[in-house]
Amino acid sequence: MAWSTAQVARMSKVTSRTLRHYDAIGLLPPAWVGANGYRYYEQDQLLRLQQILVLRELGLGLDAIAEIVRDGQDRVAVLRMHHRWLLAERDRFDRLARTVSRTITDVEEGTTMTKTDHWFEGFDAATQEQLQQEARERWGSAAVDGGGTWQQGHGEEWAAMVTALVAHIDAGRTPQDAQVQTTIDGHYRWIQAFWQPNRESYRGLADVYADDPRFRANFDKSDPRLAEFLRAAMTEYAETRLS
Repeated sequence: MAWSTAQVARMSKVTSRTLRHYDAIGLLPPAWVGANGYRYYEQDQLLRLQQILVLRELGLGLDAIAEIVRDGQDRVAVLRMHHRWLLAERDRFDRLARTVSRTITDVEEGTTMTKTDHWFEGFDAATQEQLQQEARERWGSAAVDGGGTWQQGHGEEWAAMVTALVAHIDAGRTPQDAQVQTTIDGHYRWIQAFWQPNRESYRGLADVYADDPRFRANFDKSDPRLAEFLRAAMTEYAETRLS
């Protein structure tokens, strides 16, 4: 049995454009292409798509996913490994849910707490510290420890920039295009509300967006082309406008 691109998009909630991109980069070729040029997918391709989506949910970027799905491992063994990862994530979220539930009870009852350690159970302190340390190493302690949280309260501006960048990609503009660079200038000015990047640190931020699987996964959800496009556009801005 075979399914068309449109059918796979409907059942998987993955856009047709994303499926075409996965084909273009060799991550998910169709089983065959009809005389009409339509792509068709069979069971093997659907299993690989599920694998790709699971890995994306776990925060991996497309380059890392490509290495995993192409290494020829036994399919059942791979599925079992993914199942273990997902169970671990489920357990972590269960702990977080219990923490929030207990906090709701404390707040609703108006209890004055002498001990609040349980409010923070389930949070991965090692991961939080790792994120902060990575930022300090890339941009310096002053920028991280004195600059507050990057995106809190500024979600609408960020979403608008992402939308604009995807529109530039769809319009066929290059990262060096003047309109693209105007959007990047808006991004740079937005970043300045949190810290003051120079040429090197702004290039570094571009690399983080594209290389860090946590950022990359979010960009890929908007458009698989976005992270690399943004890296190139920010690098161009850094090289031509910053010192």
